[in-house]
Amino acid sequence: MTQNLLALLCQGHGLQRPETMEALLAGVSLLLPMLDVIPNAAIFIKDTQARYVMANRTLVQRCGLKHLQPLLGKTSAEVFPAQLGPGYTEQDRRVLEQGQVLEDKLELHLYGSREPGWCLTHKRPLYNRNGGIIGLVGISVDLQSASDTHPAYRRLAAVDEYIRAHFHQPISLDELTRISDLSVAQLERYCKRVFHLTPRQLIHKVRLEHAHRLLHTDLPITEVALQCGYTDHSAFSRQFKQLTGFTPRQYRQATGLEA
Repeated sequence: MTQNLLALLCQGHGLQRPETMEALLAGVSLLLPMLDVIPNAAIFIKDTQARYVMANRTLVQRCGLKHLQPLLGKTSAEVFPAQLGPGYTEQDRRVLEQGQVLEDKLELHLYGSREPGWCLTHKRPLYNRNGGIIGLVGISVDLQSASDTHPAYRRLAAVDEYIRAHFHQPISLDELTRISDLSVAQLERYCKRVFHLTPRQLIHKVRLEHAHRLLHTDLPITEVALQCGYTDHSAFSRQFKQLTGFTPRQYRQATGLEA
């Protein structure tokens, strides 16, 4: 469904493409009432300066606003918490300047309680009839709870439990296939169906949740990395930046815990 919705918002190819952002918004505005009733997905369009020009109600509420108007003309860096907003804008710039397409990118979000939440983000550049980029369209879908009706749920629940108990040490796919009694291909396929994540994303998710909590303490970052299962500090920083847009040190500085 996410891919079909993105394709619809992208307005097809060639002559079907709008000439300007204004023309695109005139067409998409008819869809906005329907996009507003989707509770678990933030949907948005941004201009070439990475500023919001359209957003559904879910995104407006995530930004702590009551109405769309105050959001328009602002970047993510201006409306989201300092730990994450600039990272989203940096990501937008790669889409706008390099034409990158993001698919199923696991990202850390902070919700109203400031507890970490997770979503899968999709972003695509928007082109005019001449092939020039006039903006981007994106959808961030809340990570749904596991489907406990799936026949393989119990096996995968054991995998999830193992990851949560052992995330501080190296975890191999061989260990997870042994625990689940599934082949690598089956494990990958069923994890996507039940948890909406790959096994590797499951591991990253658990580790980064723990890192988020530890970075709000005065524990040295090298020790945070070790306690989250990273023997290589640079690998931890690289992975953390991929999911938040910040290095661990920058993230800590943004929270005011480090000068």
